[in-house]
This record gives sequence, C-alpha cells and structure tokens, in this order.
Amino acid sequence: MDADIVVVGCGIAGLSAAAAAHEAGARVVVLERAPKEERGGNTRYTEAYLRMNSIDEVSDDFEEKLALFGGGHLDPSLVDLTSGGRGDWPSILKSMSFADPDVIATFAENAGPALRWLRDKGVRFDFLPTAFITTTTPRLLPIGGGLAMVEAVCAYLEAQGVPILYDTAARDLIMREDGGVGGIRATGARNKPVVVNARAVVLACGGFEGNQEMQARYLGPRALFLRPVCRGGNYNKGEGIRMALDIGAAPCGDFGGWHAEPIDPRSGISEPSIFIFPYGILVNREGKRFTNEAPASVDACYEEITRQIHYQSEGMAYCILDGKITDVPGYHRAIKTDQPAITGNTIAELAGKLGMPVSVLEQTIASYNAACGVGTFKALEVDGLATHGVTPEKSNWARPIDTAPFQAYPIISANVFTYGGLKVNPDAQVVNADGEVIPGLYAAGETMGLFYKTYTGSTSVLRGAVFGRIAGQHAARMMNQ
Repeated sequence: MDADIVVVGCGIAGLSAAAAAHEAGARVVVLERAPKEERGGNTRYTEAYLRMNSIDEVSDDFEEKLALFGGGHLDPSLVDLTSGGRGDWPSILKSMSFADPDVIATFAENAGPALRWLRDKGVRFDFLPTAFITTTTPRLLPIGGGLAMVEAVCAYLEAQGVPILYDTAARDLIMREDGGVGGIRATGARNKPVVVNARAVVLACGGFEGNQEMQARYLGPRALFLRPVCRGGNYNKGEGIRMALDIGAAPCGDFGGWHAEPIDPRSGISEPSIFIFPYGILVNREGKRFTNEAPASVDACYEEITRQIHYQSEGMAYCILDGKITDVPGYHRAIKTDQPAITGNTIAELAGKLGMPVSVLEQTIASYNAACGVGTFKALEVDGLATHGVTPEKSNWARPIDTAPFQAYPIISANVFTYGGLKVNPDAQVVNADGEVIPGLYAAGETMGLFYKTYTGSTSVLRGAVFGRIAGQHAARMMNQ
C-alpha cells in the first residue's frame, strides 16, 4: 500500500494522530495488532483520568510534577543549558534521557486544545466519582471512559474512509537512502507480509508490558510477577520502541520502571484495583507488615506502595480490613475487583485461609493495634491519626483491627504501562542518539518516553491525545514543505 502517513496503533495516541493528519489533508493508513472488536490498546479499557482543573486548564501542579520526576541524577551543567534557546542546545543535550522542559511545556499548553478537539469528535467530559476516596488533584474523565474516546475517533475515521488494518502488527521501519523513514513492514493475519510505503510514520503502539522478554530484560527477573492491568496491554509488544532503537533513535524514559497499580490477581476483569488499603494494613505472605499504608492521600501514594508490594515474596501482599470499614463513606468505590473478600470471624481463621502463620499474623495485628494513637478518625481527609512505637509506622487512618468480620484482599502490582520509550522533541519527532531529528519518524503515547521513577498520575491518556495530535499535524505539514 502507499500512503502519506502510516500510523501504528489504535489507542488514543494513534487515533489522534490519524485524525489530525487526515484533517490536514494527508492520506493515512492505520495499523492495529488487535482484531476490530478489541481495538484501542490500553485506552479501550481505562477510565482515562485526566489531570485537569477544567477542560481548558491543566492541574496547578502539572508541569511541576512532570519536571520533579523528570530523570535521575542529572548533570546540572547540562540541564542549565535548557534555559537557553533550543537551537543553541548541544547535540548531547537534545538526545539526553530526561523529561525535556520544552516537551513538558508543550504538553501543558496543548492539553486543553486537544480535549476540546476530541469533544468536537463526540467525546463528552465531566468530573465524575473515581476510585480514590481521598484525592490531592482534580481529575476530569471522558463519559464512558477510554472506550468512548476510541469509539468516537474510530467512527470519525471510518466515516472519512481512513483505512484501519486490523490483525496487523508492525515489524520494521523502511529506511530511505537519504536517512529518512519511508514506511513500515508489517505482518498481517496468517503471517502474511504487509508493506506500507509512506512519507512519515507515527509510532503509537504502546510500551512493552505485553512482552515478557523485554520486561525481563529491562525490569529484571521479578517481572515474572507482573501482568498488564487490562487485556489491551497484552497487545503492546514493544516493537515500535525496538524498531526505532534499531535505526539509532535515542531512548528516553525510565526503562527500568513501570506504572504500578494495586490489583486483585484473582480477577480477570479490566483494572480490578484495590485502593482501600489506607484504611487497613498490608501484610506479606509471611504475615508481616512492610510499609506505611497511609503516608498521604491514596492517589498520591498508591504507586510507591504498590512497588513495595511487588518486592515482597512472590510479588504479593494482602490488605487486611475489619468490620469498621463500613464506616468509610463510599468505601466500595475503592474496591474494584469482582472477587469477594476472604473473610474470617477471627484473625486465626483468616490467617488459615490465607495460608500464612497464624501466630505471626496475630502478633503483627496485636502490635499494630497497641500502637494506634488516640484521635479523631476522619475518613474523607488526611487525618493524622497515626501509630506510635511500631515499625513501620502508619501516618493516617490508624484504627485497630479488632472488629469481626475480618477480611482480606490479595494484591499484586499490575504493569499499567512501561516508562521506557523514544526521545522526541516538542513536535513529537523522534531524535537520534546525536540529537538530530530522524526525518519522517514520530512517536506518541506510551511509545514516547517521558516518565521516570514515579508516574505523574492521570497524564498518560492525556499524553497520548496531545502528542498524537501534534504528530499527525506536524507530519502532514512537513509534506507540503
């Protein structure tokens, strides 16, 4: 096939790129590994929280948080150079693995316009209840979640006659003699080769959370205990990242990191999250506490706590609650699994059902209960009701576990998406290891590297929409130059 622009991926990043490029007059082809009924990658299955004060305005801490978790121990003599004009940056800075401040600024500036553009495609937004009982940041949601976004933009593309090739996985980039990208080699159904010649390629095909080999290589052997947070993540095999690195693209983002979310391993539904643990305690398979369960509002601390769960035996922990959990208004919102709690009328009975030493769990809970302080429990705000004299401490909502029925939920870390990806400039163009743009190559969504250490919550879907749209618009403009 021949096209002006080929887009790889059918999540919000790829769909935004395809729609924006088509609007700008380009002939577009979209490749999607999944069958039509499962199109959309991770976007299809997420509630798609958006870190916005309104449809036009990002959260007050948006750029600050992205910059705070923008890299490791960076050389300040290089970082200081980012205050100058981009044209004066040395090549080593343009290709360095960190969150480029110009990219962050572009993200913030274009978030509102991207959402309004999606609203014109039929996506509606509102501030709806979330799984977080306590929050530190406002979150706008598309009504109908990510699926509504996928269906709205797909409907637009279908009405415009833009072809979407399902069951088709990109394998390699076609390179032109002048060093630019000239299309994609892919594999269709029954391993049939597919070639799309194009003047530009937008890689928006996710990270590598669906590729066990890449997870083990980059995240380590404990990746065995990770799984994608939803069915869509299994389609993200990392080829987009791999094929670009193979032609010299610069990496960006934390290749040893992933967005961790606490889920019930017994459940097969999408995102069976367990966010109720700040109101109880967490114990490992040996029956021992290992972390402060409530250092802050749950939306601000769940990822770090989930990482600690991942490093426990077999990557698993249990949230232990008692009968007083019903005192927490809306507590059921924070338990999204479709599996029932494991219950017991005594701690000994519960320990037996969990397969952990009875005496250890009894001692763990007795020590915790004795350390619970005196104060006023305030379920819907950070209340400072802390433990005293027990390690690890618990900073908030510390009430004794003493009222039957006792219940437990198993928790593992889901791999919502991987952080490692490709270095892009503010126009979503991929740059090589020398900081030079690779002509005709763009990346957006998870394929674009941005995050390090701790995820800035509710920015992933937004990143896909913003930089997918930017990539499509810029690729179409470049055809006319």
